[in-house]
Amino acid sequence: MALQRRLPEDHIGESSKDIVRLSMGVIATMAALVLGLLIASAKNSYDTQSGELVHAAAQIRQLDRLLSVYGPPASDARAQLRSTIERAIDRVWPSDNGGSANLAPLATTTEDIFTVIANLESQTNAQRFAQSKALEIATDLSQTRLLLYEQSGGSIPLPFLVVLVFWLVIIFMAFGLFAPANATVLATLSVSSLSVAGAIFLILELAQPFAGLMRLSSAPLRAAVAHMGI
Repeated sequence: MALQRRLPEDHIGESSKDIVRLSMGVIATMAALVLGLLIASAKNSYDTQSGELVHAAAQIRQLDRLLSVYGPPASDARAQLRSTIERAIDRVWPSDNGGSANLAPLATTTEDIFTVIANLESQTNAQRFAQSKALEIATDLSQTRLLLYEQSGGSIPLPFLVVLVFWLVIIFMAFGLFAPANATVLATLSVSSLSVAGAIFLILELAQPFAGLMRLSSAPLRAAVAHMGI
């Protein structure tokens, strides 16, 4: 709007407006496509990691049940499993100290669980079956943890966001270039820009499911821990 007052009259005439409108139509179409693509990508990544978290919680409960079926010799393995999950919750959701989420896997802890389960001396077919399935589930849990760690870096390429923001800035500059400077126009442009900024905010939040305001809940894992030993 400030630029509008400084430009010569022929720069903001009807012929110039037509060209600007056509150009902004092209840019707005590309911006809408990229914005939709980024939202879909971020939502898909968020849903994938949410599903993996719920699946991991179910596997933890199943592993605890198998160790329960194995019998008293597996009590140390059950205690080790519970301790490991509780430490993982504290590292990924550090609500007490307000720290950031840490999804880096602890190899030594995983090896301890594997060692305890693998060293169980099975005496019956039921125990051998429970031990075999427990090792399979422990392997799957380790893979899931690694997947969550690898996906925690964000799924939105920075160049996409930079180009999108550049296009949006150009679009709103064009709006202001030919808009009258009154309260209604200012309020309308402000609401419109805040709406677009809100969409970008949602993209950034969904791309980091273990941080921010929309972080994934620890409820599935906490529920799994609560049911251990039952």
